[in-house]
Amino acid sequence: MTPRRAKARMPAPEKRPVARRAAKPVPSRAGTTSRADLAHARRVLAVEADAIRRAAQRLDAEFARAVELIAGCGGKVVVTGMGKSGQICRKIASTFASTGTPSFFLHAAEGLHGDLGMLRKDDVVLALSYSGETEVIRLLPAVKRLALPLIAMVGARGSTLAGAADVVLDASVAEEACPMGLAPTASTTVALALGDALAVAVIERRQFRPEDFAILHPGGSLGRRLLRIDELSHSGEALPVVREDATLRETLREMSAKRLGITGVVDRRGALVGAVTDGDLRRALERLGDLGDRRARDLMTRNPKTVPFDALAEQALATMERHGITSLFVLDAGGRAPAGIVHMHDLLKAGVV
Repeated sequence: MTPRRAKARMPAPEKRPVARRAAKPVPSRAGTTSRADLAHARRVLAVEADAIRRAAQRLDAEFARAVELIAGCGGKVVVTGMGKSGQICRKIASTFASTGTPSFFLHAAEGLHGDLGMLRKDDVVLALSYSGETEVIRLLPAVKRLALPLIAMVGARGSTLAGAADVVLDASVAEEACPMGLAPTASTTVALALGDALAVAVIERRQFRPEDFAILHPGGSLGRRLLRIDELSHSGEALPVVREDATLRETLREMSAKRLGITGVVDRRGALVGAVTDGDLRRALERLGDLGDRRARDLMTRNPKTVPFDALAEQALATMERHGITSLFVLDAGGRAPAGIVHMHDLLKAGVV
């Protein structure tokens, strides 16, 4: 048999891109949409601002009692909650801790599985739950067993949590900012604001100072601004200082040795009475000519700018900027003798500027 010949395959036809009609331009609704977005945003802010105003009007002796409990707490303030309230709890606990009140967040569910061991007899518990019926109420037996003061921040004063609390803070809202009235929005804003109000009232009660704040915030730009000036100043052997009767040679030697372009001038009792700078020497040379027999008292600028030893770095910086100077003497606790000197370069090096 004669074998069949294989049919020659024809090359597949080349596919060509299908020409498409250009889409018709759709009229832009960006302006309309953005106006609607702004309207929604303004409504949210208005609802939440109104909720905070109403909460402020409701403040009463219960709030004052809560402040007393927290300010008098010998242990920690334990802030507990669930869900969105739990997120607010974290911020409230952080605010307390950063302003001198030991505090931590206890997740209500985790508390039921061992974290209740964090509680101690001198603690105060601040519990957040809008309904007052979440898992937080399952912590109540342990709180009562330890006889810990309980502050409840709730939206329902007739709730289980409110009924078990020693102090009840009303965090109710007329409406949520969510258009469906479901997502916690205005209610969490009010809870956060009440937490801030508690923290600030406790700060005032304890007379918490910027210096105290600085101790708790050593890092970052805030910590650098709140450094005490005596931590940055040149003191001891590094402090440039001469007596009033120091000769020109002695004055120049001290300025050169300490390399700050300035020296303080003290009287016989050690009180700061003036300062000699490079500029003072130039001006004296122009004014007096020969300075060979001049003393420090003849060359100095009287009453130089100073800061107290416990001033903060940002205060020193503000003083330098206000007077257009680059050095400040730091006075001792008596407010008369120089205990150190700080230069603008020191502030720059520390990251204050």
